[in-house]
Amino acid sequence: MYSGSGFSSWEIGDVDVFIDENGVHHLFHLIIPNHDYIAHAVSRDGLSWRRVKNALFVGDPGQWDDDMLWTMHVSKNSEGEGYEMYYTGLKRRDKGIMQKVGRAVSPDLIHWTKENDYGLPLKSQAPYYESSANNPREWISFRDPYKYHFEGEDYLLICARSAVGPIYRRGCIGVAKRGENGFVLQKPLHVPYVYDDVECPCVVEIKGMHYLLGSIREDIKVRYWFSPDFKGEYHAFHNNVLMPQGNYAARIVKEGDYYLIYNFYFVGGNVNTHRVIPPPKQLDVDTSGRLLLKTYHRWESIYQRTILQKNLPIPLPILCNPSANFVLEHESKWRFGCRSGYEVFCFEKPSNDFVWEGTLAVEGMGKTGFVIECDEEGTAYYISIDFVNGYVQFRAWGFNEKDVKNNFIFENIQANQFEIVDTKEIYFKIIRHGNYYELSINEVVKLTLLDFKYSDGKIGVYVCSAIVSLQDSKIHVIPEPENEYATSDPDKAFDEYLRKAH
Repeated sequence: MYSGSGFSSWEIGDVDVFIDENGVHHLFHLIIPNHDYIAHAVSRDGLSWRRVKNALFVGDPGQWDDDMLWTMHVSKNSEGEGYEMYYTGLKRRDKGIMQKVGRAVSPDLIHWTKENDYGLPLKSQAPYYESSANNPREWISFRDPYKYHFEGEDYLLICARSAVGPIYRRGCIGVAKRGENGFVLQKPLHVPYVYDDVECPCVVEIKGMHYLLGSIREDIKVRYWFSPDFKGEYHAFHNNVLMPQGNYAARIVKEGDYYLIYNFYFVGGNVNTHRVIPPPKQLDVDTSGRLLLKTYHRWESIYQRTILQKNLPIPLPILCNPSANFVLEHESKWRFGCRSGYEVFCFEKPSNDFVWEGTLAVEGMGKTGFVIECDEEGTAYYISIDFVNGYVQFRAWGFNEKDVKNNFIFENIQANQFEIVDTKEIYFKIIRHGNYYELSINEVVKLTLLDFKYSDGKIGVYVCSAIVSLQDSKIHVIPEPENEYATSDPDKAFDEYLRKAH
């Protein structure tokens, strides 16, 4: 994980990741609220990061980008050796009204030079997009470029605004094509006719289908659309949410045979709270052509040891509910029951950081799920799994000592849906890595979030008016997240990166 916290705990802005020929992950991100430079960090595994030389700074007074720098995209240079970065710039004289897209180049991803060839910087213009003469909001969205190389030609996808339509529904994914004399705006690649903006667009082709991603400010989710043709008409499935609420500014990068998705997470769902870049997820496609999130394959590379269920401590009830019971059916199968009310069965976790996987099954119509960081009174994170309706929630639930009139905390942090199976059985995987939590159900990631309310306690299963079994589970111990600021010096990190890369 990565957090750029300095004076502020929420200074990370939009992100972009490029993986070089040596397998090094390069993270570029904005610094907010000033937006005065684009930061750069590197990683060997996508899990632990080190800051290196900052990539770009705002221009000198009078230059087109002398006010702020916004979202960028880094790729190989299509016209020669090295790399190029398309980025958003604002000019002080425009007072933030006019966003433009420019370019920088680099021979090594470390040293960047601004070079605005190809008619750049590019700005929003009629007839397809809002312009100075058609500016109903008094500021024009034209940002977050993403270069896509398709059939030998370069295109820029842009968070833009259609020239027509209701003011709050003009958000679209604009596109410009590079020609001999520079980039030329074309009609929007996709207009949803529903959002104010479609931020941080990107596109990827998987198994012959093009998938178009965008981050939506209205509900702080990442959504997607699909088309067999890059330039074709894009469609949505009945549920086109790719990443649940709190995840934002997602971008895709290819690592070998894997498609990784990076983003930042708003802790608490508020833009002015702690922002963290969580571990990446992998993209996959199901038999219906829908995008799926899978657990990042590199987690297995950091397993330190594995403890089978038969070697775990026996879970004990903490609420003393007389209608509850526990049965050890055999060494790899536990059965929990509770006829009336709740009971929470917990055991000491073998490590603060772990991956816990296994099979959970339920009988009847009652409630069940997992608890993490649970104390002796049941204060914990609760992962509620509704086997009947296919609904999963991550919530903080416990005692609130600060308010005697409302001495409880009950906060739903994130929710999602999952496919129901007739057996009422799931294969689960829970990752706890520092304050990052991830839940997969039947190999599909459904919850991915960070929270800082609880940091210590037991783990286990809760049950209400049901019988639940936990079978063939195991816990993989993983190391705690590395703290970049506590363990490294930026100059040393830069030297170490160069040593490994060359």
